[in-house]
Amino acid sequence: MSDLKSHIRKFVVETFLFGQEDGLTDDASFLASGIVDSTGVIELVAHIEGTYHLKIPDADLLPENLDSINAIALYLTKRQAEAGRVA
Repeated sequence: MSDLKSHIRKFVVETFLFGQEDGLTDDASFLASGIVDSTGVIELVAHIEGTYHLKIPDADLLPENLDSINAIALYLTKRQAEAGRVA
């Protein structure tokens, strides 16, 4: 999962923090920290869907799934495991 977290971190830092990591932790809330706003969530979701070739259902567009590096990594790991069981 650390490669997954590294990829997510890289995207967030480059896209929303203009390359300045400045103490971003894996559990820092993107919304509470002001890193991502509502428009940024759309960009984040588009990136996740395009990169990991999955559709995030509206019901999954929750802070528990998308509000930190840890949350996204956990969500993607669960979704990938579900896809493996279905395939």
